[in-house]
Amino acid sequence: MRRMLTLVLALAMAMSLAACGSSSTGASASAGAAGSSTAASGAVPSGVEDGVLTVAMECAYAPYNWSQPDDSNGAVPIKDSNEYANGYDVMMAQKLCDANGWKLEVVRLDWDSLIPAVQSGTVDAVIAGQSMTADRMEEVDFAGPYLYATIVCLALNSSTYASAKGISDLSGGSCTSQSGTIWYDSCLPQIADAKIQSPAESAPAMLMALETGTVDFICTDMPTAQGALIAYPDMVLLDFANSGDDFSVSDEDVNIGISVQKGNTVLKDALDGVLSTMTADDFNDLMAQAISVQPLSE
Repeated sequence: MRRMLTLVLALAMAMSLAACGSSSTGASASAGAAGSSTAASGAVPSGVEDGVLTVAMECAYAPYNWSQPDDSNGAVPIKDSNEYANGYDVMMAQKLCDANGWKLEVVRLDWDSLIPAVQSGTVDAVIAGQSMTADRMEEVDFAGPYLYATIVCLALNSSTYASAKGISDLSGGSCTSQSGTIWYDSCLPQIADAKIQSPAESAPAMLMALETGTVDFICTDMPTAQGALIAYPDMVLLDFANSGDDFSVSDEDVNIGISVQKGNTVLKDALDGVLSTMTADDFNDLMAQAISVQPLSE
């Protein structure tokens, strides 16, 4: 009898373990199938499930973005800093966040670190005056444009180049622009016999090269030049539009966009949904507002 009871108990235990094993295996298979489905879809999280849009910028590229010591004029805190960020990019980022019910978080990074940060998911987006070039579109996706920027030059008003009417008049001059921009890579080489110097690491460094006489002129976009004229009244803006002797640029050179991680259509669509309701005049009005509150020291 005792032997029979032992066999019954053993059989019951085996059946119990088998049932548990079957249940566990089924759960694992189900989880595996779900995981395979997610991987196969290639879905990328929006990055703002927590309600916070983390945006990277230089915070040193007025009037697009700059840093300041307080929250005046709507400036927002810079993460891991006691400073605040402001400028066109910050104002636009805030509009996008307000429209989507998100909180804005600004991260300060060097220019060359911006795209790697959005590629790795360290930040959700880059709003930093980036042109929507084909090369960049191979690395990230773009929402926008959120601005259309004309290419111009700046020279000192005491320079012989201050009266230039077209890029031909800049021939032979020494020049530079910011590293990693179409101004340096595509525009300056269009000037005959230009003495192109090493690129500047940042927009302030580019402006300082001109201010100190290191170069005869620099190439940049209209908003940057307009902001520079406030900080440096001894500079003159050279706009060759409609002269017949201007830089040859494509839409991708002057369309300024917001970069997000490749495949993040959720975030891209949310940003485009807001930007599509805005016009070029809306963009220009907001840029004018940014220029009006730009620190002169930037």
